[in-house]
Amino acid sequence: MFMSPKTSLFLGASCVAAIASVGSIFELSSGQPELGTLATGIILAISVPSVVLFFLAAVRDARESS
Repeated sequence: MFMSPKTSLFLGASCVAAIASVGSIFELSSGQPELGTLATGIILAISVPSVVLFFLAAVRDARESS
């Protein structure tokens, strides 16, 4: 199966957003986030839906290109 560059880009963005989500959760659970609670919460609130959206976009693009 061949992946288009756009599919790879979507998967990479999904991985980066997932890493940001996990990092934000760990920072918030530590009690003293380095960027502050508000900034870390905003990062978490943006990155969680981004993981899902980028992953679904990658799957959709892969299905269309095959």
